[in-house]
Amino acid sequence: MTTTQPCLSGNILFIEPGSGASGDMMIGALLDLGFSSEELREKLLLLPLGGYRLSAKKCDRSGIQATKFDVHEEHEHHNHEHPHKHEHNHEHGHNHHEQHGNNHEHNHEHERRHEHHHRTFADIRAMIEESRLSSWVKEKSVEAFRRLAEAEGKIHGHPADQVHFHEVGAVDSIVDIVGTMIIMESFRSMRVVSSAVNVGQGMLKCRHGVYPVPAPATQELLRDVPIFSNSITGELTTPTGAALLTTLADEFGARPPMKIAATGYGAGTRETPGGANVLRISVGETFEKASLETSSTEQVAVIETAIDDMNPQIFGYFQEKALAAGALDIYAEPIHMKKNRPALKITCVCAVADVRRFAGIIFRETTTIGVRYTIAERITLRREFREVSTRYGTVTMKVSLLDGRPVNFVPEFEDCRRLAEQTGKPLKEIQAAAANAYMAGEPDQ
Repeated sequence: MTTTQPCLSGNILFIEPGSGASGDMMIGALLDLGFSSEELREKLLLLPLGGYRLSAKKCDRSGIQATKFDVHEEHEHHNHEHPHKHEHNHEHGHNHHEQHGNNHEHNHEHERRHEHHHRTFADIRAMIEESRLSSWVKEKSVEAFRRLAEAEGKIHGHPADQVHFHEVGAVDSIVDIVGTMIIMESFRSMRVVSSAVNVGQGMLKCRHGVYPVPAPATQELLRDVPIFSNSITGELTTPTGAALLTTLADEFGARPPMKIAATGYGAGTRETPGGANVLRISVGETFEKASLETSSTEQVAVIETAIDDMNPQIFGYFQEKALAAGALDIYAEPIHMKKNRPALKITCVCAVADVRRFAGIIFRETTTIGVRYTIAERITLRREFREVSTRYGTVTMKVSLLDGRPVNFVPEFEDCRRLAEQTGKPLKEIQAAAANAYMAGEPDQ
């Protein structure tokens, strides 16, 4: 496969799991965008995991050229296993489970394979954290596995660290998750949006029994995420695919207005009747018109509650928890309620798909007994991060752009605070030095 560097021109990455999602389809689509398969192979060697080889080749899915990625386990390293790779995609082309009521030649191989691959989340986390991978790749890979462990643990009643990954603990799934994060590091500065997820329909049989599609872990992972089913029978989105989508996507919803710079297609294993068995990923620029009145917008949820019986110290703790959980904004305003009681009006801004999750945080961490929410549209400036050198040290500047031109800039507070503590200089002096250094390098400001 000819490899080039991926198209990094843009500020948005849009994922379309209209035929479902799995780890191998994610990597296939990202390789199809142009990421080097050789670079992926070399970086995966930083993970202390052996006994496999990779392949990536072009194929046809209902007339669409796509990239099929596979992880082949080497028989000589696993003499107890069947010599052929267990396919992810039994029915639809990306399935870690077996489909109930269908004819599958790999069923017995599936059982033998997973008897010897019961890695716990603690095992996998240690493997990743002890590797020489970058900090970002480690963090995102562990987060994806943590989501899987928490979903499985909730279903089976076990602590996350003790969860055994029967379906996703094998070599190919570890490679799928870590490999996806290795490539996605190139796109880390982009906003990631996913459309609604096709989960499939019918029944599936996995190690613990027969279940309706989606699998229990997939169902738990996709809670509060828009999902749908069409006419295709089978498990279209695997637990691995669901974990990757929920770890990577900043939001779920319709395609945002964008100028597409590049598109990649990741293929599932099989052809499916009535549609192309592919995952599509697009990279591009958000579309901004000349004036703010006609600019493109994004939807957010605005959750509000008024509280007159809470110790105000609790708000600070709640705010930290909500921001750590991914809230877009949290603030409080003093108000007066009935009987002229002083109170706080608390507002939480979050992604539309996260309304119920943040309502739950508000109920758990405050004394309110009710919230209200509205769906609003907001306009945001694109942001870039640029480093400037001062006589005190390096400071990151957060620069906001309108129509590609800087309109605002501010030094990162934590960088300035760190340098102030190291040098003993006033914080305001560090901030002024950073602003001057930025202005000196931007004569058109």
